Amino acid sequence: MKKMNVVTLSGLLVLTMVFGDLFAQSGVTGLNTATSTLKTYVDPATNIALVIGGIVGIVGGIRVYSKWNSGDQDINKELMGWGGSCLFLVLSSLIVKAFFGL
Repeated sequence: MKKMNVVTLSGLLVLTMVFGDLFAQSGVTGLNTATSTLKTYVDPATNIALVIGGIVGIVGGIRVYSKWNSGDQDINKELMGWGGSCLFLVLSSLIVKAFFGL
């Protein structure tokens, strides 16, 4: 009885070692699928970031222009804030494209 259990367990161990490689995969296909799926979202996301940057730039330009015309001499802070936000949105879209190699 004990010999039968040892033989059965040995057989199961051999089968597991032989056929284990067939079931264990490296996941490369899953990673490639995820990468290609993410690459399809990069272009629309960067386009949205550029559109938002353009809208923010127009609104910021109008606000700075109206402050300047009203006689406010201290517009540097406002100009740097709006300009910095536009620059961030444009550069972030370029960095995302470069990160994904597009």
